[in-house]
Amino acid sequence: MCGIFCLLRLAAAQLDGDKTVHEHLKRRGPNCSQDLTVTGTNPFYQCVFSAHVLHLRGLLTPQPVQDNAGNVLVWNGEVFGGLPVMPEENDTAVLSQRLSACNDPSEILSILSSVRGPWAFVYYQRARDYLWFGRDFFGRRSLLWKFDPEENGLTLTSVAAHTSGPAQIVWQEVPAVGVFRIDLKAVTDAGSVTFEVYPWAHAGNDLPSTCNEIKLESLPSSCTAVMNQTGLVLASPVCPLNTSIPKLLNETELHLNSHPSVEDLDQLLGCTGSKNEVNSLIDVLSEAVRRRVQCLPFGDQDNSPLINGQAAVAILFSGGIDSMILAALADRHIPTHQPIDLLNVAFKLQDPSTKVESTKKHKKHNNKPTDSTMTGANSQKSSSFDVPDRITGKAGLKELQDLNPERRWNFVEINVAQEELQKMRQERICHLVHPLDTVLDDSIGCAVWFAARGAGFIAEDNDQTCFTSSAKVILTGIGADEQLAGYSRHRVRFKTSGHEGLIQELAMELGRISSRNLGRDDRVIADHGKEARFPYLDEDVVSFLNALPVWEKADLSLPRGVGEKLLLRLAAKQLGLGPSAVLPKRAMQFGSRIAKLENSREKASDKCKRLLTG
Repeated sequence: MCGIFCLLRLAAAQLDGDKTVHEHLKRRGPNCSQDLTVTGTNPFYQCVFSAHVLHLRGLLTPQPVQDNAGNVLVWNGEVFGGLPVMPEENDTAVLSQRLSACNDPSEILSILSSVRGPWAFVYYQRARDYLWFGRDFFGRRSLLWKFDPEENGLTLTSVAAHTSGPAQIVWQEVPAVGVFRIDLKAVTDAGSVTFEVYPWAHAGNDLPSTCNEIKLESLPSSCTAVMNQTGLVLASPVCPLNTSIPKLLNETELHLNSHPSVEDLDQLLGCTGSKNEVNSLIDVLSEAVRRRVQCLPFGDQDNSPLINGQAAVAILFSGGIDSMILAALADRHIPTHQPIDLLNVAFKLQDPSTKVESTKKHKKHNNKPTDSTMTGANSQKSSSFDVPDRITGKAGLKELQDLNPERRWNFVEINVAQEELQKMRQERICHLVHPLDTVLDDSIGCAVWFAARGAGFIAEDNDQTCFTSSAKVILTGIGADEQLAGYSRHRVRFKTSGHEGLIQELAMELGRISSRNLGRDDRVIADHGKEARFPYLDEDVVSFLNALPVWEKADLSLPRGVGEKLLLRLAAKQLGLGPSAVLPKRAMQFGSRIAKLENSREKASDKCKRLLTG
C-alpha cells in the first residue's frame, strides 16, 4: 500500500506540492519515500512523481518504479489474483514488468482488467508521451485530482488537504468509471487538458460509446473528458446483477419467534432449500479473507517473527454480523498462535454538569489534552463508554472465544473523549475526509480514524492494560449491507416498489460505493500506516452475489434481524455463531455514539461545518 502523487506541469512555471499533502502521504507509506521527475522536451512538460510505501508483501520495492525504457509507475494496490505473483515477489515490480512490455492501449487495458484486488495508479509511458491513471472497478483505493488553470498544472494524489484557496481550484475524487489517459503532446500543444476515458465494460452505462464529450460529476475545472476514439473498454471483473423477479412469493409457512433468534435461522435453513447457496457463500467469502490475511510479513523487513505475539491482522469490530463473520473466517486462515485484534470504538457523551466540572479541572491543573486511551484506561469508568457497539462487541468476543478458545482475541476498547475528537478532527481528520464534507462523512470518518489507530486498552483479569494494535492490515465489513439489503432504506424501497425497486436500489448502492464510502475510508485508515481490505468487495464474492436472484440474498418480508442479509445470517449460523447472527443492523455512527456528540438536529446529508472550518 502506498501514498502516490503526480504533478503534471504543462508550462515552465514552478509549481510546488502542498507540504501538508506530502505529510499525509508519508504517513500512508512509512517504510520508504522517493521522488522522481521526468521531463519532455518537444514539447515541454514535466511530471513530478512521489511515492511513499507501506511494505506488506514480497521484497520492499521503492517507488516510483522506473524501467530501462524510462516508463514510470506509482502503484497503490494489491494483486490478490488475476496476475501470477509469487509470495516472495512484489506486485508493484511484477506489474511494472508487465506494463513495460505493452505496445498499445489494448495491452495495458488487458493487464489492468485482469488484476483482482484494489488499486489506484499513475503510469507514464515514455515512448508515447502518455500519462495513464485510474482506480479499480469499485474504487477501493483513493485517488484525487485538481487542475490549476493559471499555472497550467494537474495534480493527482492519494490524499489531499482541506485549504481555503481559490474556490475554482478544488480537489475532487477521480471517478471509478475506468482508466484515464492524457496525450501529453496533444494537451501541451492545445494548452488545455483533455482526458481520454477507457471505461469499464458495463460499469459506466451512463457513458456514451462515441468520442463525444463526457460529463463526469467530478471533473477538474478547465478540463474535458472524451471517450477514447478506438472504443476500447476494460473488461468488467464481476458479472452483471441478476435482475429477475420472482413469479410467486415464498409461501412456506414459518413460525418465527416474536423476537429474532438463532432458532429462527435453524428453521429457515431447514425449509428454504438454501443450504447450497449458504455453503457456497461461505466458501467464496472464506477464500476472499484468506487472500487478505496470508502472505503478510509477520514481522519486520528481515522476516523476524512478531515480538510478544503481536497481531498482523485487525478487524473493525462491532460484534455485528458483518464483522463477526470476518473474524470467524480469519480464524480459519491465521495460525492459532497468532492473535487477532478486534478494534471496537466508543465515544463518550458527557452530561452538562460533568463537562463543566471537567473543564474547570483542566484549567486548574493546566494539563495538556490527554490521550483518549489514557482517559479510558485510567480516569474514566468503563461504563461511561458502554455504547451499543461496545455491548454487542463484548458479546461477540465471547462467541469467538467459544469458537476458538485457543486463539488470543485482543478486544481493543478504544475510548474517545470529545476533547480529543475535536482536536484530531481539526489537525488530521478534516483533511483526510476532504473532499467529502457531509455530517455522515464526519461521523464515519472520525469513528473509523480512531478505530484504525487501534490505541486503547484490553481487559485482562479484571484489569485494564493500555494496548495499541500492531496490525498493519485492517479488515472492514463494508459491502455487505450494499449487496444484501442491510440498510433500512432497502426495506422501505421493498415495501413501496417490491423486488423490482429493491434490485434498483442495490444496483445504485454498488454503483456509488466508490464516491460515497471507499475513497474516504481508504484515506482515513491509511493515515496510520495501515491498509484497509474489503473481503465483501472481493471480485469473486461480488460475482457470486450478483448472480443470485435477490430473494435468495434477502427476504424483507421477514422481521428485522432475520430478513435483511438473510443469506449472510444463515452463513453465520452454519459457521457456529450464536446471537450475533440475528442482531439488527446498527450504523457505526449510532453504535459508537459519535452521532450524539454533535448537533442532534443535523441531517446526515447536510454540509458539516466542523469539517469545513477544521
